[in-house]
Amino acid sequence: MANEKIPLTYKGHPLRRKDNLLYYGSMAEKYIIMLQVMETKKQGDLDVATKVSIQLQLTDPDLKSRDRVVKKSEKDSLYSAMDVAAVWLERALSGK
Repeated sequence: MANEKIPLTYKGHPLRRKDNLLYYGSMAEKYIIMLQVMETKKQGDLDVATKVSIQLQLTDPDLKSRDRVVKKSEKDSLYSAMDVAAVWLERALSGK
């Protein structure tokens, strides 16, 4: 049981990380959020994000990457970026 891979989720949607990029949502849905950590600072032993770029993107593979971006913003912490990302993704997926 300890070897099972349990996917990380946040507010009911999958969350994946690759280096300084975080993807929030499922590629099976119409929209996904991409978060990119632009700057960090050291606090003790940890690197803490101080600038995070957020993009609401369409998952349509036929579109160019710049045409996929629906909304974008920047926040000064990962917590506030995830807060905005959760709202954007819920609204986009519900059609509002």
